[in-house]
Amino acid sequence: MSYHQTGSAGAGHDHCQYGESRLWFRGPERSLETSFMACAGGEETFGRFVDRPYAAILEDRLDRRCLNLGSLFCGVDALCGDAGLFELLNRAELCVLQAPGLLSQSNRFYRVHPRRNDRVLAPSSELTHLYPEADFTDVHFVGHLMVYLQQFRDARVEIVLEELRRNWVKKISELLDRLEVPVVLLGLRVLQHTEDHRDPVSAEVSPCMLNAVRPHCAGMVKIAVQVSGQSEELEDMLFGTLQQPMAEHMIGPAAHKTIADALIEPVQNLQ
Repeated sequence: MSYHQTGSAGAGHDHCQYGESRLWFRGPERSLETSFMACAGGEETFGRFVDRPYAAILEDRLDRRCLNLGSLFCGVDALCGDAGLFELLNRAELCVLQAPGLLSQSNRFYRVHPRRNDRVLAPSSELTHLYPEADFTDVHFVGHLMVYLQQFRDARVEIVLEELRRNWVKKISELLDRLEVPVVLLGLRVLQHTEDHRDPVSAEVSPCMLNAVRPHCAGMVKIAVQVSGQSEELEDMLFGTLQQPMAEHMIGPAAHKTIADALIEPVQNLQ
């Protein structure tokens, strides 16, 4: 059973596909025959567990069709490697592109699933040589992999992170250059509380990385929002009985409104 059929999106959220893309987007399916702007990205753009994601709010505020091309578990590889998505974005009048996370990409240390970019398919020989004492047998997700590497509490993790940072800038710059439509890049930082009090090792897309790709896009918005478990929005979200732990780590309706408010002017400047 594929992941889009498991109820992972949240209560009441349909999935759909467009054109030749192999990704699953937020439904219901909408016509591509009339002009539209596109919002592409991961689970925040999809609007997991919320009734009206920022794409829907933008549509109302701008009075123009806004296609939600957010896809769960969509990261660097899905954005850059799905030819059908690329075609969809180039059919749009303009595009808001949520900058993908740092870990969700294949690189010289590990490979991720081409569509579900949160999954580690296999570590490379370079990673096993860098960590000869490590056992990667039970490591299946990129987040788990990074937590596991940090447990060794030495500088080797920075070698991996530096590879990811260079790779991210290269791939996103190339994607932006290939797109023929104006793009507003959304640098969205989702703040989550952690009980880990060790010296922090940043596995996030940094302002420096965003600045590096800024010349390749028409506009950029940098914004930070909190997950619903920290912002007291949980009661305004839609989720099943067993989905509350996941919903607590997603952004809520007020965060989506904040994102839409920040995007209005940059989008209007491109009209």
